[in-house]
Amino acid sequence: MAKIEFKMPRLGESITEAAIITWFKDVGDAIEEDEMLLEVATDKVDSEVPSNISGVVEAILFEANDVIKIGDTIAIIESNGEVIKSKPKKDAKPKKEQSPKGKQTKSVNRPKVSTTQITEKFSISNSNTFFSPLIISIAKEHHISYEELARIPATGKEGRLRKSDVFQYLEDGRPNKFAQPITQDPTAFRIPQLSFDKGKGKIFEMDRMRQMIADHMVYSKHTSPHVTAYVEADLTNMVNWRNANKEAFQDKYYERLTFTPLFVEAVAKAIKDFPNINASVDGKNIIVKEEINVGMATALPSGNLIVPVVKNADTKNLTELAKDVNALVNKARENSLQADDIQGSTFTISNVGTFGSVMGTPIINQPEVAILALGIIKKRAEVIESEKGDEIAIRSMMYLSLSFDHRVVDGFLGGSFVRRVADYFEQFDINRKI
Repeated sequence: MAKIEFKMPRLGESITEAAIITWFKDVGDAIEEDEMLLEVATDKVDSEVPSNISGVVEAILFEANDVIKIGDTIAIIESNGEVIKSKPKKDAKPKKEQSPKGKQTKSVNRPKVSTTQITEKFSISNSNTFFSPLIISIAKEHHISYEELARIPATGKEGRLRKSDVFQYLEDGRPNKFAQPITQDPTAFRIPQLSFDKGKGKIFEMDRMRQMIADHMVYSKHTSPHVTAYVEADLTNMVNWRNANKEAFQDKYYERLTFTPLFVEAVAKAIKDFPNINASVDGKNIIVKEEINVGMATALPSGNLIVPVVKNADTKNLTELAKDVNALVNKARENSLQADDIQGSTFTISNVGTFGSVMGTPIINQPEVAILALGIIKKRAEVIESEKGDEIAIRSMMYLSLSFDHRVVDGFLGGSFVRRVADYFEQFDINRKI
């Protein structure tokens, strides 16, 4: 019998680590080749990982919620190369976590959080800059922020926070929950010590994706000073062209022609005109991306939002864009998006008009520096210029709103970019051939 190291496999391009959600096998269990061994989380996509050999699980080297690098050994499987039939179990549910006090708790899914991310996200008030995955897991369960974690007295080696410190802090009633840094400024704002009546009603726990979205949105607002610029665009030519050509387009290319690929096309062109909007922030450095990968905020059947990505949007024609957009939207509706489908976005659009919204104030999809919201296309009476002078006509109008990170995008760049997108919408060639 040979002892084989089972390593964390590649889960997609650019993915370097994954968080273990749950193990489907215990030590001593038989497993067949291609049978699922564990489930992991990479950003917003959960993936089941199969065994690549048949054998018996001899050792499991990591626990649920641990964050593992791709290629690291996570289990040892003893195998002689033969297919070993697994014994059926009465309870095939994922294993439950064991709480520090020995009580059984329900299995929970949590996003990956690295120490580097923690220290970059928040300024802390003491030297507790390292939080282990276990500490993070406990903090997530009790809704403790990273700033609050940093205020908990630590008794571990080199000032590190131990799980016993956190549970003692919880037993003490979280005395530092609303603590503020000491300041000499008497006019500085301090969080009031308020007790809110949250009301009564049906209580249900957020699913893992909703927790991740909540954390991501709060982090984005905490990190980026958001400014939103608005413009109005006349989409009459684009609307008329699309309505006149959508059936012929589908007959010719076997793809639905929605407005989304037209929007992506215009946004990609505007990004090429203003490349500094296609950037991210790394400390004191600004990284202007070479690729133009446009993310599309898309609703899942659960109601949660996810951002599949049209890669290299500036290099594709309308047919290729329509094909990519349709494929990604269909995958989102079927809950079959893969990790690669949501990786690498450099700029995001959110079509809030799909839900009937006139306009929106979107939150930046970190680590990007801007996000564009597209409102509903609505017919209105507008004053237009013609050969006869000013006239009133029925036009298809849309509001565009660009939220941008004011650390690196000033009003001129943000306003010029969103205006350029609107110009491309308005200057759409009504005689364009499909």
